[in-house]
Amino acid sequence: MHIVTGGAGFIGSNLVAALCARGEEVVVVDRLRQGQKWRNLAKHPVAAIVPPEELRAFLGRHPPVRALFHMGAISATTETDGDLVAATNIALPQYLWDWCAEARVPFIYASSAATYGDGSQGFEDDLSPAGLARLRPLNLYGWSKLAFDRRVAQLLALGRPRPPSWAGLRFFNVYGPNEHHKGRMASVVLHKFNQIMRGEEATLFASDREGIADGEQKRDFVHVEDCVAAMLWLEANPAASGLYNIGSGRARSFLDLTRAIYAALGRNAEIRFVPMPDDLKGKYQYFTEARMDRLRGAGFAKPPVALEDGVARYVRDVLLRAEDPFA
Repeated sequence: MHIVTGGAGFIGSNLVAALCARGEEVVVVDRLRQGQKWRNLAKHPVAAIVPPEELRAFLGRHPPVRALFHMGAISATTETDGDLVAATNIALPQYLWDWCAEARVPFIYASSAATYGDGSQGFEDDLSPAGLARLRPLNLYGWSKLAFDRRVAQLLALGRPRPPSWAGLRFFNVYGPNEHHKGRMASVVLHKFNQIMRGEEATLFASDREGIADGEQKRDFVHVEDCVAAMLWLEANPAASGLYNIGSGRARSFLDLTRAIYAALGRNAEIRFVPMPDDLKGKYQYFTEARMDRLRGAGFAKPPVALEDGVARYVRDVLLRAEDPFA
């Protein structure tokens, strides 16, 4: 079986879908609560749904696990509870790393491009002490992801037990199906689509940096399909263990993204700029672009989904048909 923590969430549920599609037995570790996350699993024959608080007991029974994908985390960049974030984003993956090392199970975990902070130190997926020391995350979430990357580097340097294969994945700005439950943390594609469908103008943050025009803030937008493809490739290629960026490799502006949504809907773009919220000032990334050399050099050859194509498919095939979770 495969275990996917955060398996009812955004990236996790897309991974679950791909594993189920190839006939794998998949255990999902997540909480469904009272919301709509169940919809992300509606079409898939998962073997079990294990609450996170029962994961250690479940693993204690030493089930036959082929690989453990750790996608679960507190991913809100506005979270301020340091103890909660440390327990979830640092202590838990440390436990899972140790369990996988002892049980000889491949381990693939979600890091984040939030580790790169404002991008002034570049976007090199470098696990060396010097490469890690350069980074300055802008928020608690980014720090927690960097803290675990640092712990992995330390364990490797000390020669401590490690999983038979492993990969840490620094996801950039992911968009695509199954993110409706994420609220404020959902992709810009979903937020702008909802605005447009309510009959409103699409709003984007005005720039508060000299030399960067409104809407020209740029991110590396990556379709979740590419994230899943990379994870499955890394599982199948254990010699490629390491820390990797997962992005398209090309920064695009929020204006580009929003215009692609309007184009997918067959409408003329109507965009209005609004001031940056106070809780994001000084913590907002103005430019991200994944260096993909390391993953490509390891042998991953899938071309990234082009932004316009990915947005069009997401809007037309998913968001406009969102009423039926079984479609």
